[in-house]
Amino acid sequence: MQGGVKLAKSQAEVREYADKILGKLLVTHQTGSGGKIVGRILIEKASKIAKEFYAGIVLDRQQAMDVFMVSTEGGMEIEKVAAEMPEKIVKAAIHPGAGLRPFQASRLAFALGFSGAQHKQAVQFLMALYRAYRETDASLAEINPLVLTEDGQVLALDAKMNFDDNALFRHPDIRELRDLNEEEPAEIEASKFDLNYIKLDGNVGCMVNGAGLAMSTMDIIKLAGGEPANFLDVGGGASAETVENGFRIILQDPNVRAILINIFGASCAVTASRKGHRSRAEAGRRKTAGHYPLGRDQF
Repeated sequence: MQGGVKLAKSQAEVREYADKILGKLLVTHQTGSGGKIVGRILIEKASKIAKEFYAGIVLDRQQAMDVFMVSTEGGMEIEKVAAEMPEKIVKAAIHPGAGLRPFQASRLAFALGFSGAQHKQAVQFLMALYRAYRETDASLAEINPLVLTEDGQVLALDAKMNFDDNALFRHPDIRELRDLNEEEPAEIEASKFDLNYIKLDGNVGCMVNGAGLAMSTMDIIKLAGGEPANFLDVGGGASAETVENGFRIILQDPNVRAILINIFGASCAVTASRKGHRSRAEAGRRKTAGHYPLGRDQF
């Protein structure tokens, strides 16, 4: 199913669309080709829209600053706007010590074409959005569409926010909103053992200590013609149990045909110890890169 936004003109149509969407596979640019099963539906009052806009804040790691982006091309995917009409995106870099300044919000509101009373509303809205972004330790806050209604109101009709996992201990209210049904089961399992694991689409499993080394290891696999099956950082102080659980989670992926282990430093003995305790049946079922080197043509 493509297109998860429906306009219903009656309660009967609301039920009809809900029946068609709930439990179905939704494929969008954000979900990727694999799509996501729809488990919940947001129902909101329709607005008489005069104009749609985009507003979003994201962390720019290269500049080490948050960046506020706005566009007059609201209601469509911002990735598509960036690819086809980059000139339609106006940005403002926000210094972490100063925060979003009123003059910056004013410039962004003018860039969207607001004037008069609507300009004042838009400035207040943009400032409030930035406060919400900072106070929740978010890494993304996106309003799409931000609209101007026919009666002159500036409203947010849809919102998306991502939060920094490392700061969730400060936000128990946000942690309670976590929906495990929307997450990769292997990643949920890994989080129980403090493993930094992200599932990918390749067939070469990776076990590495250190995020930077893990990224470099994946680059090496790509350079050799392979595709990494996961990102897995066991950490510098990994215990035998941590490593064992890491192996178990990697081997749960049916696509994994080999495992590349790249451990630097004191964790080497722990890793070797846990490898030695793996059962013969499991070792026979899967090959590890350390025992069966693969050439470029075997990936």
